[in-house]
Amino acid sequence: MRPHSPALSLLDNEVEISSPALLLIGELVQANIARMLDLAGDPARLRPHVKTHKLGPLVRRQVEAGISKFKCSTIAEAEMVANAGGTDVLLAYPCVGPNPARLCMLAAAFPHARFGTVADALDPVRTLGAAAQASGVTIDVYVDLDCGMHRTGVAPDSRAAELFRVIEQTPALRAAGLHAYDGHIVDSDPTLRRATCEAAFEPVLALQRELGARALIAGGSPTFPIHATHPDRELSPGTTVLWDFGYAEKFPDLPFEPAAVLLTRVVSKPSPNRLCLDLGHKAVAAESPPPRVHLLEIPDALAVMHSEEHLVIETAHADEFAIGATLHGIPRHICPTVALHGEAWWVEGGIARERWPIEARARRLSV
Repeated sequence: MRPHSPALSLLDNEVEISSPALLLIGELVQANIARMLDLAGDPARLRPHVKTHKLGPLVRRQVEAGISKFKCSTIAEAEMVANAGGTDVLLAYPCVGPNPARLCMLAAAFPHARFGTVADALDPVRTLGAAAQASGVTIDVYVDLDCGMHRTGVAPDSRAAELFRVIEQTPALRAAGLHAYDGHIVDSDPTLRRATCEAAFEPVLALQRELGARALIAGGSPTFPIHATHPDRELSPGTTVLWDFGYAEKFPDLPFEPAAVLLTRVVSKPSPNRLCLDLGHKAVAAESPPPRVHLLEIPDALAVMHSEEHLVIETAHADEFAIGATLHGIPRHICPTVALHGEAWWVEGGIARERWPIEARARRLSV
């Protein structure tokens, strides 16, 4: 991981902030947005994923930068985006259960915005079409393609082509294009990553040619710069706006900086070389093996115990930190870490200035 930015230094008013806390360093967030725009070349090509931050104020900052299209995973995120000024909102998740009706309710409630979703099977398309027709709205639908991740999506073959034609023929639906997420492509070597990505998209592009000049929403954060070299693709990175130490270590070629910091305090010193921090599973994502957080003041600290509200570390520097001392860490995986927090502090000029509720961590806002 690159040396941390001076913007991550101690806050002037951190004594006022209860820990554990999530801090968003405004200068670094804005720099990451600028890098996203620079790579894309045109804000109209960007459709950033909001699942990373789930914050309306961050959507508004992206809108102010010229970005109007967004991608999301939940109905709550879609509503948050529309509330924050997004005008093209894609629910990039299978739309099942009550969600077709909920999505149509959003389309009716926010006439300034286009709403869309993805589909990889016929029955959900028919259900969504009936809901849209009953609501008097039109919903964009992208065929969700499996380009190798094998999570959702249909193979880019004749079945996908047939699904696209069914969408075209379904009243109240607009066949908007293709969606292909390549989250399985995580090679650290950028040359190998590019080769793997280009090979994975060959059948996707063949299908696109067969269907005509259709929109293609492609990729996530690791392959963002690769897809950016193809001017006919929309780009949907998510983690790039906040970044984390997991991606920073794995993809040192990418130009983004960690902009989200966890503030934690020493709550106990159980032995001469141990510190217990208030940074348990409920404050930092625990789905990965340790280390789950990179502590800036003690980068060589060894995690020896992690439970709901405690993180015990071993370090030769333990005697340098009194009980109550603050430490600062970059999470390994920022997306699920944000979802553990009810609020985030917006930091500018070394001062925590605003406290933002992480509104879209809820599964329901109004619909």
